[in-house]
Parts: sequence; C-alpha cells; structure tokens
Amino acid sequence: MQNFESVVRAEFEPKNTFLNTASNGLLPARTVAALSEAARIRAEGRPLTSLHTDVEESRAAFARLAGVPVTRVAAGPSVAAHTALIAASLPAGAEVLTAEDDFASVVNPFHVRGDLKVRAVPLERLAESVRAGTALVAASAAQSADGRIADLSAVREAARTHGARTCVDWSQAAGWLPMAADDFDYSVSICFKWLLGPHGAAFLVVPEDFGGLTPLLAGWVAGEEPWDSCYGPVAELAHSARRFDVSPALFSYAGLRHSLALVEELGVDAVHAHDLALADRFRAGLASLGREPLPSPGSAIVSVPGLGRLQPELSRAGIEVSDRAGNLRASFHLYNTAADVDRLLDVLAG
Repeated sequence: MQNFESVVRAEFEPKNTFLNTASNGLLPARTVAALSEAARIRAEGRPLTSLHTDVEESRAAFARLAGVPVTRVAAGPSVAAHTALIAASLPAGAEVLTAEDDFASVVNPFHVRGDLKVRAVPLERLAESVRAGTALVAASAAQSADGRIADLSAVREAARTHGARTCVDWSQAAGWLPMAADDFDYSVSICFKWLLGPHGAAFLVVPEDFGGLTPLLAGWVAGEEPWDSCYGPVAELAHSARRFDVSPALFSYAGLRHSLALVEELGVDAVHAHDLALADRFRAGLASLGREPLPSPGSAIVSVPGLGRLQPELSRAGIEVSDRAGNLRASFHLYNTAADVDRLLDVLAG
C-alpha cells in the first residue's frame, strides 16, 4: 500500500477535491510530460516515428488490460465510432437488446440505422430478456448515470444459449474493474476516464474471425503495410484488428501510452480495492446523514437522488462532482483519499 500511495502522490497534484472521474480522469504527471514532448516534436519539425510507436504501445497495453491478444484490438476515436461499425454489420431487421437509459454512444448507432429492432429492458433483466432471434446484446459494464454493474456473466451465458453476439462498453469500468474482454464478441472503451488518458483515443476488441465486421472506416492505417497504402485503394488490409483502425490522434496516444503504463504498474486489482473502499466509505457516510444512494453495489460510482442541484455550489467550494438527471454523482479513483470523501460528506451535512 505504501508503494501504491507513493507512486500515486508522485503523479497527481489536484488543486481541488476531484470526485468526477466518471466524467474525465486526471492526467498523470508522466502523461503531461509526454504530451509536452509530443508538441515539441511537432513544433521542432522532428520525425513523427516515435508518436506512431506510441499508438502501438498503447494498443498493446490495452490488450494486456483487456486480457486479449493485441491482434484483436483496433484503435479509433470514440465508442460511438466503434459501435457504429458493429451496427453497420447487422442485417436489416436484426434485434438488438440494450439496457434502458444506457449511454447514448452505446445504443444510438443501432437506433439511427432505422431498420433494426432495438429493444431496451431494465439492466437487471438484461440476461433473462435474451431470446431466440436476438442478434446482439449491447450494454455498458458499469452504467454512467448511477454506477450499476451489469451481470455480464449471466448476459454472456444467455447470449450463448440463444446464439446472440455480445458487445460490452467498458468506458466506466476499464481501469478499476478487471476486464474480461475475451468473454465477449466485441468490447469497446474510451480512455479518458478511469484509464487516465487524453481525449481522442478509444479501442475496439473484436473476435479472432473479426465478427462479421466490414472495415468501413478503413484508410491507409488499415493496410497490412500502412506506409505502402497511402495512395489508391488499400491493396491488402491488415491481417489483424488493425484493419478497423481510424487514423490516430497522435498526441492522444503519446500521452495514453504513459497513462496505461501507470495503471499496469499499480495493478487493476489494487486500484479496484482502493476505489471501492472509498465508495463504500461514502455510502456509509450518506447513511449516517439519512441519505440513501441509488443501488450500485460493488461500484466506484455512487449517485445520490435529488442532490444534483448542489453541483454548482460544490464546484464553487472546490469539490468536483456531476449532476446526472438530478442525481449527485460522485466517483472515486486511485488519486482520491478518505479525506476527499469526508470533505464531500461534511459539505453535504452542512
């Protein structure tokens, strides 16, 4: 634990009580330094070779965190871009099962197709709602609005029973909740929340056989030999999931490489234990104040009904949380401490 604390304190110096990782994570010092160096490379006219290397190192690090071979990981700009690719692969009339009020980037690409049957059910009923004819089940591992964790094991087994594919969005889980991307057909995640990276980088995990996806966004970076694929149609698509890459925002990956290295150094299991201890401390403190959060057992995200209106006041007091649908949403990550939790509780008690 001492090593965990010493590493974290060397990387983060928030100027407030930051309890809003579910919106965006803080950047580690090593990431800030890497972003600065990337800018100098561009400003000084140096070759960009190292920045392209950062993309591949980030891909490899994410693959390790996801528990899959790097050949199954594609890089892109957002969850919506990745889920749109999955949506485009489905035949007209296919049924997509989603969780009610899941994040828009997870579900909207299926709705805008216009010719898919999109069915939404309460998160707790997701597994039991898979049926014959369901083509895909798409859901977040942890809900953005309130932190509820999906019963992914049950969803996986139900999908297998009925021959449906699965798509899991790990954006609110990757970095604090151990991932098991190999258990699902597709996994997607942005990296600017719990993975502590800059905006503009996201990953898609596909099956070994590519899961029927067509690389609709393929440009030169999707070639087996990218630098030989700059002109005219790409003669040979990458033999790996890189065929689904979108031209990378190089600065983002220059920083992300170092953020992911920090997560690996600390270990997701240690981060998980740290984050949940703080979330449970907050839940216990709320109980002492006569407040009951929305149920989200085992989650690092805690939402309190009716208190979202306090977000501007809390921000003025130097405490950053979110207002989500009228609920106060607090999220606890590796750089937070018990003192942060207690400060929020003190203000709420006041």
